[in-house]
This record gives sequence, structure tokens and C-alpha cells, in this order.
Amino acid sequence: MTDVDGVASAQANPTTRRLDDWDTARLTALADTYETPLYVQDLDRVRQNCARLRSAFPDADVRYAVKAHTGRAVLETVREAGLDAECASAGEVDRALTAGFPGDHIHYTAVNPPARDLDRVVEIAAEASGMTITLGAVDTLDRLTERGYDGRVCLRVNPGVGAGHHAKVRTGAAPKFGVPYDRAERVAREAATRVDVVGIHAHAGSGIDADGLEDHRSLVSRMGSLARSLTAPASDELVGGAVDDEFVTDALALEYVDVGGGFGVPYRADEPPLDLDAVAEATRDALGSLPGVDLAVEPGRYVVADAGLLLTRVNTVKPTASEVVVGVDAGMTDLLRPAMYDAYHPIRLLGGATGAPEPADRASTSVTVAGPICETGDVFCRDRQIERPIRGDVLAVGITGAYGYEMASQYNSRPRPAEVALAGGDARLVRRRERHADLTRVERDTAADADGETEGSR
Repeated sequence: MTDVDGVASAQANPTTRRLDDWDTARLTALADTYETPLYVQDLDRVRQNCARLRSAFPDADVRYAVKAHTGRAVLETVREAGLDAECASAGEVDRALTAGFPGDHIHYTAVNPPARDLDRVVEIAAEASGMTITLGAVDTLDRLTERGYDGRVCLRVNPGVGAGHHAKVRTGAAPKFGVPYDRAERVAREAATRVDVVGIHAHAGSGIDADGLEDHRSLVSRMGSLARSLTAPASDELVGGAVDDEFVTDALALEYVDVGGGFGVPYRADEPPLDLDAVAEATRDALGSLPGVDLAVEPGRYVVADAGLLLTRVNTVKPTASEVVVGVDAGMTDLLRPAMYDAYHPIRLLGGATGAPEPADRASTSVTVAGPICETGDVFCRDRQIERPIRGDVLAVGITGAYGYEMASQYNSRPRPAEVALAGGDARLVRRRERHADLTRVERDTAADADGETEGSR
């Protein structure tokens, strides 16, 4: 059973969507209409994922980690679904504002923010009432106060506990992230003399699955203990010889404890979906009793990953002594995760080559799917069994809605792909394909500026 978008709807809101649940004819038509490489993002699925999160965490502040997918259509959908925006850069803050998020629903959580970012965010905070800035170092606090900022602040803590699908995304124990746990209470109480400390924050990592839940629980438990210390008067042992005006000894009025997101999704067909209700229950149990202090979570991947895919067309089929290499028009510039993280993405042959048999009528073969970038690592898979592709066929690369388009680049001077959004049976182009002229636009603009032209005169 399918809906008007060609998306499986045997359930009103299935726990996960697999690549096989997308309608072949619909996707092939999109590839023909908008050409390839093409990202497809289903906004109805984004709404479903938001609804499932809000159901699992009914009493929590659910904040979408904007870095997973910053497209305006997605951000507007997330806002309409009732989630806040968690932003990792000043650019993401600007995108959230443009998508209609009010200031008090935007949380800026940067790591070692550049001066230009801090300048912009402090400027925005002066106008976007209620915005919160998360800091992960005393230096960042000093830099904020140097800019005259005395507003809402959340302290990022390094709990010494990390989890996630790859070493490069396990943040909870990496020294780069947050104030060390054993210094966090003192830093928070010192910060409260200069800014309004409203919360504490920690994040274990990205793509946490069932195997990483125990680490997640440990992180949450540690954050609960820290919050209880902060919402009580400072202990004599902690205060020591602190000077009163440099150290808040009274209970801090925390509004929330933010334990991050990183909830994983199943990329492989044999992986079970994450039991989100069980995760939510375990999170609340690990946090413990905190009267008057809310729980906050920051899912990103979970919101958008299975709502998106990448369509690419076969341009070369090359048998070799060791393998069949299937060359496609998308590469690591379009989808970086396989090259960067050795990430698995499901790949499905949709067919579409002129005069070719349907995929179901072809024999299966082992293939390497490779892109057009001059790098050995520019492959989407190796030794993968699929029906034998033919030049002109379309392949769908699944579960690319998170960190797919976001990590696209112009390496090898390749224009970035187009993106289509599906909603209520309709498809609309939400990001046009870059042109070759776009690759040199900033250089031409710079040259024009040097010649005395202004941006407004062009």
C-alpha cells in the first residue's frame, strides 16, 4: 500500500523507512525531470519523525540539530512540527531565523567559535529576544563578556563518556568539547556572576545505536548529578576560599539539562530500528529527579536521515579482472559519508536505461559503485550485490537526508546537486543545481569590487 508520494504507508507513521519503501516509478520520473545527481527530501516523513520524537519525549524540549540538514524547506517543516533549533554556527542561526524560528526557540551551540561568528551571534541575540548561547570553554565566556553579552548561557560539559557510529563523531569524551566534568560546577558558578546561566549541556556522539545506549545513560546520569549540585547551595568543599563576588554560592535557577541527541537510524536492511520509547524512558530514569528543571534533547539525524535519498545515473559499466566498476555521476562531492566515515548506505537499482530489461529481470552481480572524482576513496560501495546496471540506469542511494547535502562540496570544481522536496503529493525544486558559473562567482565578485563596483551596482 502506498500514498500519493509513492511512500509506503502500511502504518501511519512507521518506525523507520527503508530504501525499498520508495516508489520506483516516482523516483525515476524525478530523475528524468530534474536530472541527476539529485537529492530528494520527503517533508511528510520529516513531520512523522518529529511527531514520533515529541511522543517519546512529551515533557522534554526537543531541539532539532540543524547541522543535519539546513535546507529552508526542512527547517520550516521542523518549526511547524513544534521543535526548536539547535545551531552550531552563526550561519545556522541566520538560517533558523530566516525559516521563522523566534529567538527564544534558537540555541547556539558552537565549538571554539570564530570571532566573526561570535560578533554575529551577539548582534542577533540583541534583537532576537530569548536566544541562548552555549559555551564550552572559559575563554568563550570571556570573549562573550568582552562583546558586552550578559544574556542567556548554557554550559557545555565534557562528561568523559562518548558513543556513536564512528570515532570521528564520538564527542562526549573528546577534549575539544566542553568544560571537564570535574571543573564544571565551579565554572558554572563563576559564569553566573557575569551571565544568566540557564542550563547545562552534554552530547555523547552521533549515530548512537542499541550498543551505545549504556554510554548514553552514563552521560545522562552524570549530568543529572551535576544539575542537582548546581540547583543546591554550593558545598563548603567546593567554595573553599572563593571570593563572594566571583562565585555564586546560592542555588542556580537552571531551566534545563540538555543531554544531546545522536539517536541512530538503521542504515542496513537487517538492522532493527532504535526503540525510541525505551531510549526516552532510560533517559528520564538516568537523569533522576530534578524538580523545576526540564529535560532537553537534540536529535538531528533521527529527524531527516530516512526522509532523504540521492539519485544518480550510471554513465560507465567497466568489467575488470577483479570486479565490475559501475561509474555514476554522483561522487564524494555529493555524498561524503562513505569516503569520510566508511559509512554504509543502501543502494537500489531503479532502472530506466532506454530499451533495457526491468531490474527484476536481470541477474544479480557484485559491483563497486564509483563516482567521478579523481580519488581512490570516491566510491559508494565495494563488492555490493545488486541487479547488473546498464549505462543510463538510475541508482538510488538511501538514507542520505542527514549529512548528505550538508557535506557536499565543490571539490574538483564540481557544482553541487539540485534538491527536490516532496510534500502532500507534490514535488518542488527547493535548491537549484549549481552551474559552472557559480564556481567562480565569488572570484568575479571580488574582481568587480576591486574595480570599484559595489554589490548594489551589479
